[in-house]
Amino acid sequence: MNRGSTLGLLAVAALGLVVGPTGAVSQQGSLKQQLVGSWTLVSIIATDKAGGKSDRRGPNPKGMLIFTADGHFSILTSRSDLPNFKIDNVNQGTAEENKAVMTGMIANVGTWSVDEATRSITTNVEAGTFPNLNGHTQTRVISALTADELRYVNGASVSGTVDEATWRRAK
Repeated sequence: MNRGSTLGLLAVAALGLVVGPTGAVSQQGSLKQQLVGSWTLVSIIATDKAGGKSDRRGPNPKGMLIFTADGHFSILTSRSDLPNFKIDNVNQGTAEENKAVMTGMIANVGTWSVDEATRSITTNVEAGTFPNLNGHTQTRVISALTADELRYVNGASVSGTVDEATWRRAK
């Protein structure tokens, strides 16, 4: 190796030390520590028993997932095209308006934990928009995690599909 090549390699190595690693490589700590924070919804792709795929919350979904360090979570996912109620009163929606909301969004709060070995998140739902989940747990397996993206699979969604959700770290 000549002197120019050696200096070039040293320069690249020094730049790597100054800039530092990015993405998953730069993340430190446990899986739980990496998940703590706020995430915004990118998509939820549902796969039915026949293998058909659909975008559960439609194009440009809205949503937020928050994991706190002390073990609490809050999640809301919503279609972006939910219609406004004709009457400006939450208690006076028509059957059609209420159905659109119930089929277009879900929200839950409760506690959460992580199984590092299986790379899974378990949520214990304390309250939510679908009361049948209250008092129950759901497990999601992490399929990808970087500093800016979380992707997990819910193999037993309440609609009977297998759902893959993609989230971006909130800025």
